[in-house]
Amino acid sequence: MRFPPLLVVAAALLFAAPAGATQDDPQLQPLFARLQATADPGEGEALQAAIWTAWTATENKEAARMMAIGIIAMGQDRLDDALSTFDALVEAAPDFAEAWNKRATVHYLMGNLDESVADIERTLALEPRHFGALSGLGLIYQEVEKWDAALRAYEAALKVNPHLPTVRVTVEALRKKSKDSTR
Repeated sequence: MRFPPLLVVAAALLFAAPAGATQDDPQLQPLFARLQATADPGEGEALQAAIWTAWTATENKEAARMMAIGIIAMGQDRLDDALSTFDALVEAAPDFAEAWNKRATVHYLMGNLDESVADIERTLALEPRHFGALSGLGLIYQEVEKWDAALRAYEAALKVNPHLPTVRVTVEALRKKSKDSTR
């Protein structure tokens, strides 16, 4: 089902209650502690899934509905619809870190790199441990050939979540590239 952008904005304006600071969920601290402590890749994946669930969840039913609509639109490659949904969601719930992160992802997919970086920065201001946002920032910096900035972002993601094998491989490649360029 497709929702016209004006309808999405109108729905966002109908609710005034904040989405809730899911990044402040008390269950996150022990999940992050265990994520850093475990050496078991399976447990690492399960912990990551639990963290993503906590980040995406909200007690505000309308915000949760909008999050679901935006995620479905992204999955169906309806990026304009997803963007208008997440635009409305971040306006209605400016402290909902995952709404900013999802909008950053849509901006990235649309090629709006500056807007994506701005949304990632807002995500990280709200949830500094957001390893997805840090990885996304690294990807953008890598794409625009800001190698040192990409390396810093990826290393920050690994510091929070050591269970990112693709990021680990990318960090090693960037470190090698940095060493090769200084020779």
